[in-house]
Amino acid sequence: MWTLTHELSVYKLDTVRTAPIKLMSGQTCVLVGYFLLVIGIRILLNLCHVCAYNSSECYFRIEEDFHYKGDVDIGAFFPVHSYYTGNKVPHLYVPYYFNDIHIQYNFKNYEFILALVFAIEEINRNPHLLPNISLGFDFYNVPHSEKNILVHAIRWFTGHLYHLSNYNCVKERKSAAALTGPSWAKSAHLATLLQLYKFPQLSIGPFDPILSDRSQFNSLYQMAPKSTSLSLAMVSLMVHFGWNWIGLLLPDDHRGTEFLSDLRKNMEKNTVCIAFVEMISSTWTSFSYKFWANLGKIQESLANIIVIYGDSDSLQGLMLNLGKHFLTWKVWVMNSQWDVTNHADYFLVDSFHGSLIFKHQHEQMAEFSRFIKTVNPFNYPEDIYLPKLWFLFFKCSFSELDCQLLERCQANASLEFLPRHIFDMAMSEESYNIYKAVYILAHSLHEMSLQQVQMQPSENGKEMLFFPWQLQPFLRNNHVKDNIDLDWKQEFDDKYDILNFWNIPKGLGLKVKVGTFFFNAPWGQQLSLSEQLIQWPKIYSKIPQSVCSESCAAGFRKVAIEGKAVCCYDCIPCPDNEITNDTDMDQCMKCPESQYANTEKKHCLQKVVSFLDYKDPLGMSLTTIALCFSVLTAMVLGLFVKNRDTPIVKANNRTLSYTLLITLIICFLCTFLFIGSLNTTTCILQQITFGGAFTVALATVLAKAITVIIAFKVTFPSRVVRWLMISKAPNYIIPICTVMYLVLCVIWLGTSPPFLDQDAHAEHGHIIIVCNKGSAFAFHGVLGYLCFLALGSYTMAFLSRNLPDTFNEAKFLSFSMLVFFCVWVTFLPVYHSTKGKVMVAMEVFSILASSAALLGLIFAPKCYIILRKPNKNSLHHIRNRTYSRMNNFLKT
Repeated sequence: MWTLTHELSVYKLDTVRTAPIKLMSGQTCVLVGYFLLVIGIRILLNLCHVCAYNSSECYFRIEEDFHYKGDVDIGAFFPVHSYYTGNKVPHLYVPYYFNDIHIQYNFKNYEFILALVFAIEEINRNPHLLPNISLGFDFYNVPHSEKNILVHAIRWFTGHLYHLSNYNCVKERKSAAALTGPSWAKSAHLATLLQLYKFPQLSIGPFDPILSDRSQFNSLYQMAPKSTSLSLAMVSLMVHFGWNWIGLLLPDDHRGTEFLSDLRKNMEKNTVCIAFVEMISSTWTSFSYKFWANLGKIQESLANIIVIYGDSDSLQGLMLNLGKHFLTWKVWVMNSQWDVTNHADYFLVDSFHGSLIFKHQHEQMAEFSRFIKTVNPFNYPEDIYLPKLWFLFFKCSFSELDCQLLERCQANASLEFLPRHIFDMAMSEESYNIYKAVYILAHSLHEMSLQQVQMQPSENGKEMLFFPWQLQPFLRNNHVKDNIDLDWKQEFDDKYDILNFWNIPKGLGLKVKVGTFFFNAPWGQQLSLSEQLIQWPKIYSKIPQSVCSESCAAGFRKVAIEGKAVCCYDCIPCPDNEITNDTDMDQCMKCPESQYANTEKKHCLQKVVSFLDYKDPLGMSLTTIALCFSVLTAMVLGLFVKNRDTPIVKANNRTLSYTLLITLIICFLCTFLFIGSLNTTTCILQQITFGGAFTVALATVLAKAITVIIAFKVTFPSRVVRWLMISKAPNYIIPICTVMYLVLCVIWLGTSPPFLDQDAHAEHGHIIIVCNKGSAFAFHGVLGYLCFLALGSYTMAFLSRNLPDTFNEAKFLSFSMLVFFCVWVTFLPVYHSTKGKVMVAMEVFSILASSAALLGLIFAPKCYIILRKPNKNSLHHIRNRTYSRMNNFLKT
């Protein structure tokens, strides 16, 4: 606010005239005495100061209200200037008054008067609206203090300086209605007086639901639209910029409480939290003492975005105090009724650079701007504020005799050259409401004049005689139509302009439109912003942040902190195979089975399909081992076939040896069914071939062990032994065991055969193609059957280990079965504790290990004798060894 202070001495006429007067009802003598005292003082003062005045004295002597003549007048009550005392130095003659009086101007509100003049002149020029009748107005400055707020209203009613109630000293004046505002409180106070006379009152301030209560204010009409979506518009802005930690400064009255309720609902819906709420007392004198005790809360808060809601009177001292503390790192979000440029002077508005202001969208009239450019004190001599402006800003001076403004001023002086923080050329929302109010009143008067309801034209045919209450039906009807279909007015109840306050360079005081909010627009398109136009406080190089906790990056999720708002949280990484691909996610998303999470857990990647391949190091190693053992077994078989007539080959049933070697070759080669590309047929052949080969091998070992027992057990009759040996009965063990295995296989394949399966969890980033065993019971049954055969072979071999045979292989059979049994018993827990390719490799390894045990422990000693000790593989050696054994047996 442009502030000028001056100590007014007692000799100034205004000092006595504006002194508050207290009267006691019924005490006429006191009244008359007081009037005489005041009049005497004024005469004495005038006599003492008939000398010339200087310009500074003239600045303060000019009247504080003025009149614009017309056939019908409108009362206008706006706060343009106020008086206040600094040290409260008491006046010598006038009680309850002080010598150190300062004057404070708000030239931004002076635009209200210009809007009133503009609207009246436009109507007076219109031949189709109120023809032959002119409008005028009586302007009275509204004091800031509510205790004197009715002084000028009573003066307007009575027409007398000293407020004689129930007396009208200006009967010839026709008053139609009163314009009040912008403060709702002042409008409400004035309404208590105006409605006693059913006098129409049009409020230009922000819409207030209390003023719409017809039971209290039946003659009051509000020009401002309802702020139904202001809280949603502000929250939409917060969501757009990602602000979720917001401070609130609200008036401590019903408007602040209602706005807080609406704002809280919209914030909860959009996960925006309140960092703090300060309800500011409307008593501005106590404001700085009580509120700023908590200034540290605002300064230290993580909330860099602070919403300020109110009107120009509800929180008088807030802007001034904020500016003095230079909180330049905060972004203020305000409604237009509490405009920073209305409340800050040249040196303090820097604290509000970068603020965002929500303003009801209204029609901007270029004619009004052109009108302001033409306004000067010489064209409008009745205007008391224009001489003060020209004196302050355009180097004009006053006449020393009559305090008239001299025309020796700066060339081409115009209001458009004033700084924007002092006077803005753009029509404000309140000014537009004044424009609307004047037109509504003019239309109502026009309709009333056409119907001639209780009106009598005067002798000159121009003046109108009516009672103000007679205007009420017409005014009410036009006020309703104002929101519907008047051509000269378009209403945007739910549409807001978003303005950005620029103060760089210092003193610029410019409000730039950077966006709009339209409630009726489709969802997601309500808010429209031009971010490149927004200037933020100087401390920020980019869009400021206002959050309780830093955003959780992709790959993390939010975890609420107990006892704190939902906007305050910790960030923890997502579990395995889960991701978040956006910031501030509440839950992690699990990747599909065919995909896996990358290291940062931001994206799901496609898994690579793999299996135990020949090219893998593990598959290549197992393949090499299987081939080597197969070749080695084939070489042993060839060695046995070559030496088939030697005693060591013929011993223990040569046919069984051949069968066992061929079966071992098959066992080694069946491992190739587990390596390489798989299909359903391969999966079935894996288990059938593996189980069948080992069944034949174990049955062969069992037959060998039984053959030894039959040959050397003396408990059998010789005839039976001879028959068993001739008929080769032990050889039948192999088909019998094989048939039993085939029965198990048929049951397995008939109930739940093996099938091709995928293991998506065994190896990170891979889908392993494996063969599912189908029936786990059947698979374990086959393993149990093989272990049973191995245990039986081990028992038979163990019983025949000490029989007197030259090439008795019973000991080797028992060792091989023991190793075989241990391998497969160990296989089961290890097999079930592994997954994927390792599980397959474990099964292949068990096959190779058990087959190699049979090959090595049974045939390695015989190959050693054949290759290294051929002298022992002869009949002569066998006879000598048999004779020696018989002698030893007879000796024992």
